[in-house]
Amino acid sequence: MNNKISALLIAALLFAGCSLNEYPYGFYSEGNFYKTPADAESATMYIYDAITYIEYSRAIVFLGGMNSDELDPKGDATPSVRDLDAWSQNNFKTNTTLGNFFKYSYITINRANAVIKNVSGMNLDENLRNRYVGEAYFMRAYSYFNLARNFGRVPVHMDVVAKLEDTQAGLPESLDAMWNYVISDLEEAIRLLPYYAKPEPGRADKAAAQSLLAKTYLYLASAKDYDTPQYSSMSFDVDQYYAKAAEYAGYVVDNAEQTTYHFDDDLMHIYDVNYPDGPEHIFIMSMDRTGETEGQYSKISKMYIPYISGSTVYLKQGDTENLVPTHDGWSEYKTNIDFYNSYETGDLRKDWLICREVYDATGAVAASYPGALTYPFCRKYIDPAFNGDKTSTKPFLIRFSDIALTYAEAAGPGAKSYELVNYIRHRAGLGDLAPGLSVADFRKAVIKERVYELAFEGNITYDLRRTCSLHTVAAVQGQGITNEEDVLFYPIPSIETDLNPNIQ
Repeated sequence: MNNKISALLIAALLFAGCSLNEYPYGFYSEGNFYKTPADAESATMYIYDAITYIEYSRAIVFLGGMNSDELDPKGDATPSVRDLDAWSQNNFKTNTTLGNFFKYSYITINRANAVIKNVSGMNLDENLRNRYVGEAYFMRAYSYFNLARNFGRVPVHMDVVAKLEDTQAGLPESLDAMWNYVISDLEEAIRLLPYYAKPEPGRADKAAAQSLLAKTYLYLASAKDYDTPQYSSMSFDVDQYYAKAAEYAGYVVDNAEQTTYHFDDDLMHIYDVNYPDGPEHIFIMSMDRTGETEGQYSKISKMYIPYISGSTVYLKQGDTENLVPTHDGWSEYKTNIDFYNSYETGDLRKDWLICREVYDATGAVAASYPGALTYPFCRKYIDPAFNGDKTSTKPFLIRFSDIALTYAEAAGPGAKSYELVNYIRHRAGLGDLAPGLSVADFRKAVIKERVYELAFEGNITYDLRRTCSLHTVAAVQGQGITNEEDVLFYPIPSIETDLNPNIQ
């Protein structure tokens, strides 16, 4: 048995503290846990902990941007990263990045299932119980949402995986059924969760659930609207799903009851590491430089920054002469130069958030692009108070601006949609979007705006995929791929298909 543990059983057993030759109880056993409110909260926080593992958090970029024209890997990147970038499909079933993303998604799901099963029946204050269970439903939905976007139909577990035979679930009968699990979980999360009075980094509230449900409906509506393979034959009505996406996004961006999240009018403030509870951050990870191990703290900044001199360098703040320090990096996420050059002239998201110069402590240029800097780098992930390699930089999982653009794309060219898009463009130093656009042209303009507003945040590949255009980008065409079906889904990792006869 020890040699035949699937990722799902690992998800059940991880940190359980029991022999692999025994039925796993451990962390989620009713007999030794789930006794107090503190137990319930600890179990809930344990769900979120699974997505902070470096194998998962780094995969957000590898699967959401590295495989597009946004980023390039460094020359000596690991084979798994090079294969993702080059769309080396023959190697995908054994790709370690895909395998880890799959595994940690199911670790999250299993921990969420444990909370749903056990906390639902605890004698707790009703508001606390609803919050913890609602967060579990959200995180289960969040995991299946990401699995569905990357792998299509995957095994669905709606209860705790406690023994080997529990791991061998089959696939949902259709893509409709797969996505209906996401939708129903998010509806339940919305029913149970409150709006938080202020953003709580690392945790999800009602607005996060409404946001993810809006993103779900938009993903499906647009995928069918653009005749994306497999999605085009799903059974829902496109206009109805666009309307649902606008409805749920509207609860976040145009709702008097939701006052916690809104636009941040300072572009640089959005990415100030000291304000993870800023108004843009609907859902953000919870790394902090004081943590003991990576995952508790972050090295994300090292991934974007080039290696420069092995010492501290300085960056200018927007259009000021103020300098902030940062370490240099590992050149793992290299900005694609054609992507960099595609920004509109005057776009502050290029001029302020992508660095082509670094400075020394005196303010003199220490290195620039082109030259000693081999590429202009993203500075959305900078921690001036870094402690060696330890930083508090965090992936931005759901931002208010993302949901504003979700609303605009779904609702089409009405007054509110134009207002939201133009706010984002004005903040970036650009003029209004062209007025009077048709629904189709307006939606295309909003999708283009998403490219630059959400750059380097793990979004671009999914927008390309749902609009049936991933196969058209240079990064894919360079590999001889001309069919969207070939880049629509990754295969389920072989560690699963080899051990589960129900997903062959």
